[in-house]
Amino acid sequence: MMRFQSEVRVRSYELDSLGHVNHAVYLNYFEQARWDALEAAGYPHTSLTTGEWGVQVVRIEAEYRKECRQGQLLHILTRVEELRSASVTLSHELRRVDDGPLADPAVTATVVLVWVGKSRRPIRIPPEARRALEGFTS
Repeated sequence: MMRFQSEVRVRSYELDSLGHVNHAVYLNYFEQARWDALEAAGYPHTSLTTGEWGVQVVRIEAEYRKECRQGQLLHILTRVEELRSASVTLSHELRRVDDGPLADPAVTATVVLVWVGKSRRPIRIPPEARRALEGFTS
């Protein structure tokens, strides 16, 4: 299965009182990784802001396995797990570069996105978005 890799360096303001990345910040990392992947597939964010439809996150599950600290470089692997008529399920694996490429992920997440029309009700994924997403399946 094809994957898209993004990277981010942990910034000081993303830390909690214990000195590691706040759990909610990982959701921001994963959101940016999704946009990076779609843009790399030829489907930039502006395609969503100018259309007659949008995308809504309807489910996120995250598993936190290792802490990340200020200054660490993180790689986020994104791939399509399931592509349905109106929704897509993506997986994210976040790894600390210091741990090496074969290390277990520090954080994993599964995200379900639904395409919606002007009425904010689900619609079929537009063909151009589907083509971009298919680039990240088998």
